[in-house]
Amino acid sequence: MKKYLVFITLFVLSVVLTACGGDKEADGSSGGESDGDAQPIVFGTGGTSGTYYPIGGALKPIFEESDYISNVTVESTGASVANIQNIQDGLNQMTIIMSDVAYDAIEGTGQFEGNKVDVQAMAGMYQNVVQVVAMKDSGIKTIEDLEGKRVGVGKVGSGVEQSAQKVLETIDLTYDDLAKVTHTGYADSVQEMKNGNLDAAFFTSGVPNSNITDIMQQNDIVFVEIKDDVATKLMDKYPFYKAFTIPAGDKAMYNLDQEVNTVGIQNIITVSSELSKDAVYDLTKRYYDYLGSEEVSISALKQLNRDEIAKGLVVPLHPGAKKFYEEKGLLE
Repeated sequence: MKKYLVFITLFVLSVVLTACGGDKEADGSSGGESDGDAQPIVFGTGGTSGTYYPIGGALKPIFEESDYISNVTVESTGASVANIQNIQDGLNQMTIIMSDVAYDAIEGTGQFEGNKVDVQAMAGMYQNVVQVVAMKDSGIKTIEDLEGKRVGVGKVGSGVEQSAQKVLETIDLTYDDLAKVTHTGYADSVQEMKNGNLDAAFFTSGVPNSNITDIMQQNDIVFVEIKDDVATKLMDKYPFYKAFTIPAGDKAMYNLDQEVNTVGIQNIITVSSELSKDAVYDLTKRYYDYLGSEEVSISALKQLNRDEIAKGLVVPLHPGAKKFYEEKGLLE
């Protein structure tokens, strides 16, 4: 009799548990795959002092809400080139990279000469803006006025130097046409300008750049625009460049008296082709919803128009991301 009662009790419990599980599936509260199907992802960013790394930290809890993802590990990396390699090697499943590097990867040019890589985008992000700053007493008013001047072009091989070379090439100048060229980073370029050793310098970064803000506090400077024919030629030859306007009167962007027209290179969130269509669809939706919320705390992400994040990308979208944007009517 006792064994019979135990059996009945266990049978009733199993029916109740089955019914509870069925209710969750029926009302859709599971939200996707079960926890058993969820997978961890490693999110490759950049150096801990840059912008990529804190963005990874901000997005980590957003993506971890997905039923397709068990946890997100935000990894500090060597940024764009390293991140593409890490995706290729299966070390990262999500990364942030610059469009110019992504373009070289899919075309098999530049640093990826003869080695095309399958890069798939989930979404666009903020632009690294080409900011040319000159001392006001240097006489530099247009980009062509750099001829015969002392110019900081960024560290050798850096993204800053690549931008500087492309801009100079567009106006038919080389380093030989400048009075002096220094391969200095942001802080050193600013110090050299303060010391009277440089007339101008290139900065390719998000807006604002704290080093530019620093020199503006005690020195009169001018922003040298990249616009009209120069910008058009640059964007025609290098499709990863986009027009960018630093607005006037925006305290978060230097609080300028007049707007500055220039160009920028968009940053992109990429994902591994090994991630499922459903998983990437869900991650894309969560990123889109996050950008429209009050939770965004990082300045670079606050600048984004979320309805533009799928437009003008130089690499193809992952099928999951493409499905989401098509449903929202956000593709060009």
